[in-house]
Amino acid sequence: YYGDGHSLGVQITYIVEETPLGTAGALFYLKDRLKEDFLLLNGDLIFDVDFSRLLAFHREKGALATILVHPNDHPYDSGLIDAEEDGRVRAWLSAGEREWVTNLVNAGIHVLSPKLLEGLTEVRKRNLDRELLKPLIGQGGLWAYRSPEYVKDMGTPERIRQVEKDLATGLVRRRNLHRKQRAVFLDRDGTLNRYVGFLRSPKQLELLPGAAEAVRQINRSGYLAILVTNQPVIARGEVSWEELREIHNKMETLLGREGAYLDDIFICPHHPDKGFPGERPEYKIDCACRKPKPGLLLQAAEKYNIDLAESWMVGDSARDMEAGRAAGCRTVLLGEGKTLSNAVREILTGE
Repeated sequence: YYGDGHSLGVQITYIVEETPLGTAGALFYLKDRLKEDFLLLNGDLIFDVDFSRLLAFHREKGALATILVHPNDHPYDSGLIDAEEDGRVRAWLSAGEREWVTNLVNAGIHVLSPKLLEGLTEVRKRNLDRELLKPLIGQGGLWAYRSPEYVKDMGTPERIRQVEKDLATGLVRRRNLHRKQRAVFLDRDGTLNRYVGFLRSPKQLELLPGAAEAVRQINRSGYLAILVTNQPVIARGEVSWEELREIHNKMETLLGREGAYLDDIFICPHHPDKGFPGERPEYKIDCACRKPKPGLLLQAAEKYNIDLAESWMVGDSARDMEAGRAAGCRTVLLGEGKTLSNAVREILTGE
């Protein structure tokens, strides 16, 4: 269709596989031609991504390979990426491998170093994930770049129809992070899950009725769904970071089972008051992120280019409302018969 690419101002070279070479076999033909880090894109994707952000992340980490990851609405049948907070990949999990897992999948957009091609000594069928990417995990060379931008595969007629709708409504274009985003910021306890006091175990976490459906409506609307939560149990020494991760993994798993997802989670681990047995002094500070201060919302706004004036804070406490107003957001207070479902309906319909 594009010929040699002259009409586009680029040079296009085609490689024809005489026999199928899998998702990485054809890279053999490029090993002596590519001298710089390069983009490798799955061919069945529709996307609109700010690649400058992705490349800056890749270079900052000094990665051999960076994969763009995002949550999706069917994590229960997807391979999932387990990554550190800074993006270093810890594990690549098969569907059902763990009970509770974070909802992050490989979107099919990669930045790779040509060093990965040095070991390709023959033309044969190869699997990109299994043979090139997963072996990097133990070396610390694989990184995950988290993005809420629009990336979907069009591998079925149903998905093509959905993509056509999303193109027609402008959703594909709007989600590019060089454009201002809108978000619905969500408190955790009493908003998404039942309030039980200080929640210290995944066993205590139970989604509120209608919470998953409300988050799913946010996902479909084009707003980002972002959790912002105070977690003083870290400062008090009652929950470790790994235990808190497992709590949030359960939340993401339960949401994912109903086709809903959070675009990101922002946590304040601090608590200013001292005197708790086992407390962690490094977190006993008067910080800028503990609600009612707006720090968590401001962090999210910087990371995802969010227009706070066009965004909402939804929660069940005065602290949530103060944080939202301090950040410049509109706010909805839950309680007295107002549920998360009611709040999301008001936001999306303008009622």
